[in-house]
Amino acid sequence: MAGCWLSQLKQSDTPESMSVKASQTGPTGPTNSLWLLVGLSLLLALPSLAEDTVVPAGNNTLQLAVNAASAGDILSLSAGRYTGTLVIGTSVSIVGQPGSIVDAQGRGDVIRVNAADVSIQGLSIINSGDSLDTEDSGIYVTDQGDRVLIENNHFEGNLVGVFLKGPDAAIVRNNTIIGSQFHRMNDRGNGVYLWNSPGTIVEGNHIRYGRDGIFVATSKNNIFRNNRLYDLRFAIHYMYTQDSEISGNISRGNHSAWALMFSDRLIVTGNRSEGDRDRAMFLNTVNYSTISDNQVSGGAEKCVFIYNANMNTFSGNRFEGCDIGIHFTAGSEKNKIFGNSFIANRTQVKYVGTRHIEWSFEGKGNYWSDNPAFDLNNDGISDQPYRPNGMVDQLVWKYPTAKLLLGSPVMQILRWVQSEFPAIHPGGVRDSVPLMTPPEQENK
Repeated sequence: MAGCWLSQLKQSDTPESMSVKASQTGPTGPTNSLWLLVGLSLLLALPSLAEDTVVPAGNNTLQLAVNAASAGDILSLSAGRYTGTLVIGTSVSIVGQPGSIVDAQGRGDVIRVNAADVSIQGLSIINSGDSLDTEDSGIYVTDQGDRVLIENNHFEGNLVGVFLKGPDAAIVRNNTIIGSQFHRMNDRGNGVYLWNSPGTIVEGNHIRYGRDGIFVATSKNNIFRNNRLYDLRFAIHYMYTQDSEISGNISRGNHSAWALMFSDRLIVTGNRSEGDRDRAMFLNTVNYSTISDNQVSGGAEKCVFIYNANMNTFSGNRFEGCDIGIHFTAGSEKNKIFGNSFIANRTQVKYVGTRHIEWSFEGKGNYWSDNPAFDLNNDGISDQPYRPNGMVDQLVWKYPTAKLLLGSPVMQILRWVQSEFPAIHPGGVRDSVPLMTPPEQENK
């Protein structure tokens, strides 16, 4: 239609001549040329209409369709197997249905995204290559892939599930990612791997096997929420990532749940660690962060291990059934720890040091299930301060072979002397206002 309108315009019909003709015809009789000018203006103002193309299954058919597509087009995939690696260099949407399978047959990336505003939804994405050197992935997004949307896909048989290497504001949502099991764990790929991908959201995914569920390095302003992560080394692993959030995630049966390293100003809230093996939460050089309303249960070696991490706030957390509730060391004294529940941990706190550290804030301490104190005035606060460790604990931690003497009269005398003469306490944690009941959590 536009071509018809354009062919009717004469070279002599310049805007000036059209204005003169319109003035000669009066307000009720504009010329055909003026109508054509108005129509052309309206046509040029309309956005180009995206095409929806059905792509048949087969070898390389999807790549041919992507090569022929224009920005904004939708490629609808039929049920069937699309073989060969796919490289996307145009802002298109690829939408599958049950049974739409993209299969790289063990070579390179299944899908590589080199364009912004690409959407990939509803596909089974399988059989990438197996080389960590070339970072073979189910979907590999380069730094040209800003605002990519990866949603409702099934990944299986890939070394890395989704690799975001440099794009801004990506979204990885509601995918199932089954990682590799054919290498030892440290040599496998990650479920979702982010490198320098600020503003990215990873949410609602189910991730199992592989190395780490979600690994992020050198990034900022990321949100990882409501993911379910199983049978991994680390459920979520942070390295050099600032101003980010981990919320509402569940880690189950992993070596460790949240491994947070060399990162500042994190919000870690409302997460659950259930039956993880080593450390539910590990903070190494993490500062100015808030860790609140998280739950740890199921017998981890350490509910929390804090190493050289300061100026953090721990509140409203429930640490239950671990060998050690919190182990902190290497200058990790400058943290606010209050309103937490320490329940049935074999050792509530392990601290090897001589400083006196207060674990309460503004009149609120923590709940300790092994605290035998009374509350005679019924204000919900124990009448006596609580000290989780004593001289015997310090001696055993410094000299592990001293465990052989735990039942000896010498150790019993040390415990009695310290109870009768608190002034000789060797240092460590003191809760001046311990709670008598566990506080309610905001995120149950």
